[in-house]
Amino acid sequence: MGMLQFLGHSAFYVEGSGIKALIDPFLSGNPCASEASTARASLDYIFVSHAHGDHLGDAVAIAERTGATVVATNELATWLAGRGLKTEGMHIGGRARFPFGRVKLTPAFHGSSMFEDGKMIYSDIPCGFLIEVEEKKIYHAGDTGLTVEMTLLEAEGVDVALIPIGGYYVMDVDDAVRAVDFIKPRRTVPIHYDTFPPIKADPNDFARKVGGRSEVTIMKPGDKLPF
Repeated sequence: MGMLQFLGHSAFYVEGSGIKALIDPFLSGNPCASEASTARASLDYIFVSHAHGDHLGDAVAIAERTGATVVATNELATWLAGRGLKTEGMHIGGRARFPFGRVKLTPAFHGSSMFEDGKMIYSDIPCGFLIEVEEKKIYHAGDTGLTVEMTLLEAEGVDVALIPIGGYYVMDVDDAVRAVDFIKPRRTVPIHYDTFPPIKADPNDFARKVGGRSEVTIMKPGDKLPF
């Protein structure tokens, strides 16, 4: 059996047979991060959906400390490899086999940029991740608006969908409910809300509007979810 631990905002720790990984490790400077979120002694992978600071987060420092391989879109992976990190560069629609299972990069409608030497640089397009662990499929949407491409995920048989609901930069509650209709995941976890004032949202409102179409689990930072 695998385990997901919510670390705050959009950050997760994933553990299963052959994998100890972080997704979008925005930990330092995250007012909602769980206290134990920076204490990972060993990691195999770090999945980064895009270069914004609240998703790339501590990926560089953690990868340097643990030797974890960073999985990202090819351009961002190349930029990170230039900093001496081990990387796996993929792209939207690509699927690859890893020791623990398979990973597919999914479309996300957002931006992806970072600051270097005081200047903003654009890294690439953002992505989401479909991660297969323990014969289960976890979909992390990354930062995205509602997209019709999400209808294609229904055929994947998603077991757990991690869906942003905060609005302003990403889907709001109502669009996230439509995303659930598109994807039809067995379980849904709302993410990317309440960290900052512009993305204030009510996860209970989301759960109520989803109704019986998916089992909604509202997680607090530090909570664990077996899958």
